[in-house]
Amino acid sequence: MPILFDSEKEIFHLSNSAISYVMGIEKEKYITHRYFGRTLPFYSGSNALLQIDRGFATNPDKADRRFSLNSLLMETSTQGTGDHRISNYQIRRSNGTTVTNFVYHTHSIFTGKPSLKGLPSLRAAIAETLEIVLIDEIQKLEMILSYTLFEEYPVITRSVRFVNHSEDTVFLENAGSMMIDFPRSDFDMVTLNGSHTNEANISRQSLHTGVQKIESTRGTSSPQHQPFLALVDAKTDEFQGEVYAFHLVYSGNFTAQVEVEQYGSSRVQIGIQPETFEWCLGPSEDFQTPEVVINYSTSGLNGMSQTFHHLYQNHLAPAPWQKQERSILLNTWEANYFDFHEADLLKQADLAKETGIELFVLDDGWFGQRNDDTTSLGDWFENQEKLPQGIVGLAEKIHRKGLTFGLWFEPEMISENSRLFEAHPEWALQVPDYPLTEGRRQFVLDLSQAAVQEYLIAVLSKYLSTGKIDYIKWDMNRHLTEVGSLAYPAEQQKEISHRYVLRLYQVLDTITKCFPNCLFENCSSGGGRFDPGMMYYMAQTWTSDNTDALCRSKIQYGYSLLYPPIMMGAHVSPVPNHQVGRKTSLHTRGLIAMSGNFGYELDLTSLANTERIEIMEQINFYKAHRRLLQFGKFYRLRSADEYFTSAWLIKNDTEAMIFYFNGLARPAVPVNYLKTRYLDDQAAYKNTETGEIVSGAELNDAGIAIPRIKEDFSTLLFHWKKV
Repeated sequence: MPILFDSEKEIFHLSNSAISYVMGIEKEKYITHRYFGRTLPFYSGSNALLQIDRGFATNPDKADRRFSLNSLLMETSTQGTGDHRISNYQIRRSNGTTVTNFVYHTHSIFTGKPSLKGLPSLRAAIAETLEIVLIDEIQKLEMILSYTLFEEYPVITRSVRFVNHSEDTVFLENAGSMMIDFPRSDFDMVTLNGSHTNEANISRQSLHTGVQKIESTRGTSSPQHQPFLALVDAKTDEFQGEVYAFHLVYSGNFTAQVEVEQYGSSRVQIGIQPETFEWCLGPSEDFQTPEVVINYSTSGLNGMSQTFHHLYQNHLAPAPWQKQERSILLNTWEANYFDFHEADLLKQADLAKETGIELFVLDDGWFGQRNDDTTSLGDWFENQEKLPQGIVGLAEKIHRKGLTFGLWFEPEMISENSRLFEAHPEWALQVPDYPLTEGRRQFVLDLSQAAVQEYLIAVLSKYLSTGKIDYIKWDMNRHLTEVGSLAYPAEQQKEISHRYVLRLYQVLDTITKCFPNCLFENCSSGGGRFDPGMMYYMAQTWTSDNTDALCRSKIQYGYSLLYPPIMMGAHVSPVPNHQVGRKTSLHTRGLIAMSGNFGYELDLTSLANTERIEIMEQINFYKAHRRLLQFGKFYRLRSADEYFTSAWLIKNDTEAMIFYFNGLARPAVPVNYLKTRYLDDQAAYKNTETGEIVSGAELNDAGIAIPRIKEDFSTLLFHWKKV
């Protein structure tokens, strides 16, 4: 797994058994992109960079009219010296000018993968890192391009660090994490787009001339756009074809974009969203950009997903939870909302224990005067009318019933109607002279302030140090407005969006290290901040506030491009569904939820006895197959079509399950055979329901006959074991 530098040809070659990534040094100054794809045994330069004398092009080398930065395939952009494509960085001097001239200075290659100061990043057991140092001699600035090659994956991570060695302050106006120039533009671009309760819709469109981009300016990664894009060949599908995927390990404003330029190359760039960002970089200070995960697949989108799933579960998620089975939970939200008393909760807990549920989670409404969403965020003291013996008293009673206990928090928010806001109005994000904009009747705490960080750490530590809380659901239910801070001077106000994210990470780092045995679930009204940055601290995410089974089949399918099922919270909820009013069978709701991190979110006391028995049967089935469902390999077999039909496979070395969701019933349905594709061709598999034995090759290539279904939202489960 070497990273090699050919000093004679001035070529860097990063390669393992799956990929090669090749760069060159052009004219002893510019880092150029030469190749990225299937592994090469060695690189000789057959695809040499061809220089053409093009009219209307500037030439930084007076002796060579053919050489122009505006058509050179590069690894980072230049600024104001001839590269007119989208930029990966921009720096403003104190005199107001924005020209820089970073050129190659030196490099180093070393074993391992360094952590990033103040930022989450992949943890690597076996890796090698290349750091390329570029300098601007005039301004005494340094740019360090970092590349880490993983031995076991077709993956490279990239980031950039800026260092100011001068005696003057400069201002970073754009600090992108990664840029690559591909020598072609005949790609499709794949992204995940959506909205609250409609997250992770797969979008695919052909690249066209100009810039196509996705971004967030909401203060979080957002449900509107996942900080991800992939470039795929036109014929690439779930099962075959090349994929170049880019995923930003960051939880704030971002931009991911591709520019198809005049001569047919395509520039990919991803990083912090520049319009909402600036950073004051003083003498001897440095700035670290977030990390980008670059993932290459020759086996289609499923191949890409397998790499992301294994990588994130083993090198991103918190270490104590990478191999730890998850409990089946009951969450009180859609059962009780704000209206409950301890006696009601204990009745629910008794029935939860009877049905086999393992974790009881008390959601919103337990603190301050929180009887609706207009009040009390920030007042993290128990409501004694609802909980006479407080959280500790309730948790002890839940534990005595043989259940573990979880609790909901929304730490980053503050209600105007709260004791905390009355005492500290300066703790809210705000801009002088402008009124604060409400969202869900709440404001956002200014996490950039040290006092706010200390308050949040103290509040959470108070509850967690009791040893009675086994699980925290960390929610964040609105985006950022009036992004300013009373604690910073004028020249640093555009830093606040990024400082918010950095200080959030600091709080999470402190709390999760102090309480490593508490399972934290990330939530932002569902998938509003579902990104690799949050998954570094929290092993799972509440996937969407939309719990409708049909909608969830599509949402979970989309997120599976990037995240394994164990990272996606999925609950069986009441019908008619509270978000869309649809009625689906308990059987269908159960199978959809089992395809994620399984739980329930309904009132067990209101169910018929037959329904509770069915829930008990679902739980027994899930427990019997928990290892497969939580840690098996997940493959998409059929994408959601206009009728919402979809299917996926979960397998390990000894067994496999296919979940087939029929969606809407339709007339004149064609005969339907579903190919499993990923089973062991040479193995024999036994259908656990019929006893039929069939070869893996037959299941893979001939497929399974799907019976005629005359019912909306019907689901089928096929289960085989190797014999």
